[in-house]
Amino acid sequence: MRARFALVVSGQRCELREVLLRDKPPELLAASPKGTVPVLVDVDGTVIDQSLDIMRWTLLRRDPARWMQPERGSVDDMLALIAACDGDFKQQLDRYKYPNRFEGADAAAHRLNGAHFLEDLNERLARTSHLFGNRPALADMAIAPFVRQFAQTDIGWFELQPWPALRAWLGALVESAVWVSATHKYPAWKSGEAGVAFPPA
Repeated sequence: MRARFALVVSGQRCELREVLLRDKPPELLAASPKGTVPVLVDVDGTVIDQSLDIMRWTLLRRDPARWMQPERGSVDDMLALIAACDGDFKQQLDRYKYPNRFEGADAAAHRLNGAHFLEDLNERLARTSHLFGNRPALADMAIAPFVRQFAQTDIGWFELQPWPALRAWLGALVESAVWVSATHKYPAWKSGEAGVAFPPA
């Protein structure tokens, strides 16, 4: 999802092929044998199969909203916060959301551990409307999808937490035009079919 955010905001056009991971087309596995999504295949055949790398590839070509130019802090600061999200927080999220997939996982304990990261985000957002200033930047759009997953695992619990700034930030992003466009559902692509022009004109 987050790779699509960058494509939408940059206007970088591509051919989108929506796939079902339970029915992976051979073209996906040929491009990236690990079989995860997203995968970007550049016109020169270069394959990028990490969502954050696709975001950066896109924004280095065109960045009209200046996501790579935070109002506060630096790109390195943003990448460090994203790394914390993609590392420990994502591990806590996975074990909180899917405890049956991990031997010995205690959902309540992983929720508590993940909450520490969210508390830190709420403190940041109490000072500015976004993580690195008063407009969206790379960090906001890279981190928000995982925060939303965490929130939706038990929305009643999430709404009771003392994180008003975090909830306002997440709510505004989810309702934004970029988010709505990027999360539009497309039919699953099949071999031999044309992909979808994305982002839509």
